[in-house]
Amino acid sequence: MFEVIRWPEEMLPSRNAIHFTNELDVDVSPEVIWSTLTDTSLWPAFYPNVSSVTLLDGATAFELGTRFEAGLAGLDVLATVAEYEPYERIAWYGGPKDHPDSTAYHAWIFTPTETGTHLWTEEVTRGPLWIELAKSAPDRFWLDHEKLLRDLSVQARLRAGK
Repeated sequence: MFEVIRWPEEMLPSRNAIHFTNELDVDVSPEVIWSTLTDTSLWPAFYPNVSSVTLLDGATAFELGTRFEAGLAGLDVLATVAEYEPYERIAWYGGPKDHPDSTAYHAWIFTPTETGTHLWTEEVTRGPLWIELAKSAPDRFWLDHEKLLRDLSVQARLRAGK
């Protein structure tokens, strides 16, 4: 059973205009993918438009309830780890500090395969900032997450010595 702090009802995919998923098979174990994704010092190397990540409240690693800030595309984003099941599922919820009416819920699911891991990610966004960005580039979010998966897989393969 997954531990969940909060899956806000307003963030359900059926209630939002922007909802997308991306998936990729990676030839490394879920443990390696997990350790790469949760190593926030690596985020600038694989997470599109992320310049920095800072864990808050004295946290030294992700766990259920960990709050963090990220510099994302010039925005100061505040988020909280809302789901946490090591090597299986993690999600965070938050949004830009300057746009409290625009939030996002980003989940990751790790499924072991014969050759490694099937990595699946889903994001739901809500609010005027995301709507305006989507109007200017309708496929931007999906394309950024395709790049995110590819770049994360490269970093995970490097970590695994492949």
